[in-house]
Amino acid sequence: MSERPSAARGRWFAKRRPRPAPAARIGIVTDSSACLGGPWLEHPDFEMLTIPVIIDDVVCGDDTDALVMGLAMGQAVRTSRPAPGQFMRAYRQLAEAGCEAIISVHLSAGLSGTHESARLAAGQVQVPVTVVDSRTVALPLGFAVRRMLTARAAGAGLDELLDIARAAKDNSVFFAVPSLDQLRRGGRISTLSGVVGNLLSVKPILAIQDGAIHPVEKPRTFPRAQSRLVALGRQVAEQARQAGADVEVGIMHFGAQDPAEELAREVAELTDHPVALEPLPAVLAAHTGVGVLAVCVAPHYPPAPEHPQADEPQ
Repeated sequence: MSERPSAARGRWFAKRRPRPAPAARIGIVTDSSACLGGPWLEHPDFEMLTIPVIIDDVVCGDDTDALVMGLAMGQAVRTSRPAPGQFMRAYRQLAEAGCEAIISVHLSAGLSGTHESARLAAGQVQVPVTVVDSRTVALPLGFAVRRMLTARAAGAGLDELLDIARAAKDNSVFFAVPSLDQLRRGGRISTLSGVVGNLLSVKPILAIQDGAIHPVEKPRTFPRAQSRLVALGRQVAEQARQAGADVEVGIMHFGAQDPAEELAREVAELTDHPVALEPLPAVLAAHTGVGVLAVCVAPHYPPAPEHPQADEPQ
């Protein structure tokens, strides 16, 4: 038998370098209060549970058309947390798909029982589930989930993703409502206690602080409230810049597309990135009513890949 050429021998006997161990697959779960849609919902190993709206005892899911009609007709509107069984099914689906750990991050436990449902379900599955109370809601939560999805696609591990989820509470949001009626009926302004009576005659600007709704200012007209939303957003953005941070800005609304677009143009100067313009999901609009406008300012989160894919084993 002829001897192998030396180059072939070198290749034959060369010691293989060890390949890095594949990163653990981490599932991410959130709820419909996060103002997420479009391509974000297409990420692998990601589930978003709908917090249902109930109109005159009829469950309407996230049907904003039914909500507008119900509000216009003065029907009883309320929301209900997803059942623990819904979370259990979502967790089990992720586990069966190959996820070795799950992060479930949700709107403030001070505003909804959704966090509690998730916590009850977390112990009923075979993979570890960490349930995070974001202590916020809407785009402040949505921006954090976007960052989690983007960071995970880039190879971030469990601890880094948990840090991002827990930092959602630091994202700022201010919102103006033409009327406090829906918030009052839904019991979401009980923390305002003695000032509620005074606020009912104005167009208040509210914020989420420490996981609850708090009054910020009391402008007498809604146009004045809109201008103050811009000013408050600018103040937060300037503070972030002074600390050396870039910011991302988002506008939210329900039934106020034109004012929201105008607001988006006004705050565009606060960021070097496109302003997110999102309609409020039904679960939030059920409590704010028609006409709400909101501004969110948060540290900038890089855009997600156009076609995100789960990491392939090396």
